[in-house]
Amino acid sequence: MQSLWMIVASLLFACMGVCVKLASATHSAVEITFWRSFLSLILMFGLVRLRGVPLATAHLRWQITRGVVGFISLFSYFYAITLLPLATAVTLNYTSAIFLALYLALAGLRVRGGMLGALAVGLLGVGLLLKPTLHAEQLVGGLIGLGSGIMAGMAYFSVRQLGARGESETRTVFYFSLVSTVCAAVWLAFSELHPVDLESGLLLLGVASFATVAQLAMTRAYSRGKTLVSAALAYSTVIFSSLFGMQLWGEVMDASGWAAIGLIILSGIAATHFSRASPVEQD
Repeated sequence: MQSLWMIVASLLFACMGVCVKLASATHSAVEITFWRSFLSLILMFGLVRLRGVPLATAHLRWQITRGVVGFISLFSYFYAITLLPLATAVTLNYTSAIFLALYLALAGLRVRGGMLGALAVGLLGVGLLLKPTLHAEQLVGGLIGLGSGIMAGMAYFSVRQLGARGESETRTVFYFSLVSTVCAAVWLAFSELHPVDLESGLLLLGVASFATVAQLAMTRAYSRGKTLVSAALAYSTVIFSSLFGMQLWGEVMDASGWAAIGLIILSGIAATHFSRASPVEQD
C-alpha cells in the first residue's frame, strides 16, 4: 500500500506542470527554473535543519555534477512544457528510466536480452511520438523534451552513485536545489527578468511547492513500497497531465500518440525491472 504514495506524487507533479505552463505566459523557462529551485532551496534548508542533517559532504564533485545535470534537465523540461502539449512533454521527460538503464549498462550492468528489448521498445515509442510528418512545428520542442529525459536519466544515475557512497538523500536534494539556483541566477544575470505579481507569484510558489511535496511522496513510495510497483505508478503522471491538458487547453492526442506513450511506459517499467534484477559494479 505504501507504493500508492506514488499516485499522490504523480498528481502533484502534474499540478506542477500545469503551474509551469500557466506561468510561462509571463515568465521565461529559466525564470521558472530559478524560482522553483530557489523556493525549494528554502524549503529544503528548513527540512535539513529540522532533521539535523549536516551539510558538509565528502562527495562535493558528485553533488555539483548532479546539480548541473539536474539543472539542465529541469530547464529543458520546463521549456518543453511551454512548447508542447503537457502530456507529451511529461512523457518525453519520463524516458529518463530508459536512459538510466542505458547508463547503468555502460557502467557495468550485465545487459540481458530483456534490457535490450526494453530499450528498443522505448526508442520505437520515442520515434513514434516525435514523428516529423505530423505537427512538424513541435519537433524542436520534442527534441528538447527528449533531451530533458536524457539528462534526467544522467541525474538519476548520479543520485544512485551518491546513494551507493552513503550520501543522505536529503542532503543530495538540498545541493541539487542550491546548484540549480546558482546556475539559473547566473543565466538570469545576462537576460531579462520579469516582475512577479500576485498571480504569477502564486503560480511560481505552486511550481516549487508541488515539486517539493511530490518529491517527498515519491521518496516515501520508493523507500517503503515495492520499487517496480512504484515505478509503474509513476507513469500515472502522464494520465493526470493528459486530463489537465484536455480540460485547460483542449489538448487532444491521436491514437498513434497514445500508442507511443504506451510503448514508452512499457519500456520504462521493463527497464526499471531489469536494472534492478542485475548487479551493478561499483567503483
